[in-house]
Amino acid sequence: MLIKPRLPRRRGALILAALASALSAAGCEGQATTTEQAGTDRAVHLIRAYGCGGCHEIPGVPGATGVVGPPLDGIGRRVFLAGMLRNDPDAMVRWLRDPQGVVPGNAMPNMGISEDDARTIAAYLATVR
Repeated sequence: MLIKPRLPRRRGALILAALASALSAAGCEGQATTTEQAGTDRAVHLIRAYGCGGCHEIPGVPGATGVVGPPLDGIGRRVFLAGMLRNDPDAMVRWLRDPQGVVPGNAMPNMGISEDDARTIAAYLATVR
């Protein structure tokens, strides 16, 4: 009695599993890109609504050409914020929400930015490299 090896069928199943996995991952990447774009769009909207571009030049934000505060190009690569805070998401949120509490008397006013809005803006600024 001859027994046929099942290798071809297993190989076929492995190939199908790998293909399904790749297609699934590709679908997730497309979804993440759409989600990321929605986050970027919301952040740009918030940056414009709070008037940040009146004082700062901000890449990717139409009309953000201010010269009062520093330009924010490369803000995501900077080590410190306001020369005092380590540049991480929580520190950026703290700075956005209460710059006068961090460095009293600096030129940036408290803009009444909500926690949620500050997190959205901070996430966007972290991508500005």
